[in-house]
Amino acid sequence: MRLNENTMLLGKKVVLVPYTSEHVPRYHEWMKSEELQRLTASEPLTLEQEYAMQCSWREDEDKCTFIVLDAEKCRAQPCPTEESCMVGDVNLFLTDLEDPSLGEIEVMIAEPSCRGQGFGTEAALLMMSYGVTKLGLTKFEAKIGQENEPSIRMFQKLHFKPVAVSSIFQEVTLTLAVSEPERQWLLEQTSHVEEKPYRDELAETSGHGQPFWGCPG
Repeated sequence: MRLNENTMLLGKKVVLVPYTSEHVPRYHEWMKSEELQRLTASEPLTLEQEYAMQCSWREDEDKCTFIVLDAEKCRAQPCPTEESCMVGDVNLFLTDLEDPSLGEIEVMIAEPSCRGQGFGTEAALLMMSYGVTKLGLTKFEAKIGQENEPSIRMFQKLHFKPVAVSSIFQEVTLTLAVSEPERQWLLEQTSHVEEKPYRDELAETSGHGQPFWGCPG
């Protein structure tokens, strides 16, 4: 969606940035993985199709997506490219026409070496906080493959509760209702997060290095 196209969220472990054309080649390489295709219920796309998908996700008002960057890599010297810092993505789908306050959340840490380090947890927290404070969401839903036990455990640690199991799709549905105590807990968990402007045109004129990690233009 257009709402977050100039939004960057800086956490301790991860940085969330809008999904731009700069990120497509690496994303495309990730999605050649049969494991990721299975975990995300995705079909492989051509590079041209992936660029078209990136454009549609930017325009669709019922999808909010951020690319997840490794914050430590981002701040390294010499200045890295965003593509080299990518570890995954996090998405919100606002597709329930009867309940606009519900968002389905997906988190993918595509880089195997970056799993189990808390990147997915912080990315989910940042996205949930964004959904609550910017999109007016009060309920979240996550659909996880039954074999993906690490993701199921992660969402349970984020206070999600299993509510259904689909034998047809081999997935577990977990939900979280954001009561006032849950909202306060979520805001406390993300109180360290900085929101800064993100402008891709600055990256294009400065050789891809983004201003937030202190690289010269």
